[in-house]
Amino acid sequence: MEYAMNQAPQRVLDMRKAWATGDAIRDTGLTEPESVEKFRDISYGPYDTWNLLDLYLPKDAGKDTDCALPVIVSIHGGGFFYGDKELYRFYCMHLAEFGFAVVNYNYRLAPEFHFPAPIEDAAAVLRWISANAESFGLDKCNVFMVGDSAGAQLVSQMACILSNSEYADLFGLDLPKDVTLRAVSLACGVYNFPTAAEAGEEGIFIDYFGEASVLDDERAKVLDHITADYPPAFVFSAYCDTLYAACEPMAKLIAERGGESEFRIYGAPDKPEISHVFHVNMKLAEGEKANRDQTEFFRRHMAWEDSCGAEDGSVRGAFGK
Repeated sequence: MEYAMNQAPQRVLDMRKAWATGDAIRDTGLTEPESVEKFRDISYGPYDTWNLLDLYLPKDAGKDTDCALPVIVSIHGGGFFYGDKELYRFYCMHLAEFGFAVVNYNYRLAPEFHFPAPIEDAAAVLRWISANAESFGLDKCNVFMVGDSAGAQLVSQMACILSNSEYADLFGLDLPKDVTLRAVSLACGVYNFPTAAEAGEEGIFIDYFGEASVLDDERAKVLDHITADYPPAFVFSAYCDTLYAACEPMAKLIAERGGESEFRIYGAPDKPEISHVFHVNMKLAEGEKANRDQTEFFRRHMAWEDSCGAEDGSVRGAFGK
């Protein structure tokens, strides 16, 4: 992906380069699975390469039935300033192998763009799903979202927007009425913007929010707007994740507000390789387990159409309903 690098300070360019080097090492030797059909570089919005998505479909799923495929939308991590769909293609294709259509997309990054640009792009992706579901055999009634790190924050915020109309009104987004978010998976995330800003992450938040203060913007106070209508959430981390401490409190907060949540901690204190966003590393068995767990969580929360089976098969989680 080509960034408008002349708009980013050198410290951001240096971090992007260093992180890209690490991600390239992570993915060395991986090959794309032949069991997944790929549709690449589809435009979903007006911002050129920032608004491109890939769609991955399991080749054999749904061919013997009239059922459309449930959809996973992946919002990549990267501190709001780094990352693109290419870095997440192996992970997202892996999710497709569990029987889901997976949308893997680029979104506008800081500091070239400021909040709420990634939220606006996520809404545009949902509109694309609404407009193109029939062409690709996508089930608009069974849409799920996954995100890690900054992507987990964005997913948590979209879940709040889609479940709280008063909060959604603060953004003025054009949201499709025929797309239903059934559940979300939040991995290795930071969820409380004001607390994180006060803890010394001001560089990231200045880049993301521009001149506006995160402490003064009501739209950034996501946790204040979580209600009992929040979609079921699978919240996970690892013992050696730098954001480990945010996992269980987020799951408990959702449950305390009347929602449903389940949390998992993977790895062990003496396994540093099972760390931040470990599940994106296709070489780790623990990552495979986490990905299987989150997709099984989604399956438990699908709403089945009459032609495809029984009624909604959701089950009780670790917290809440």
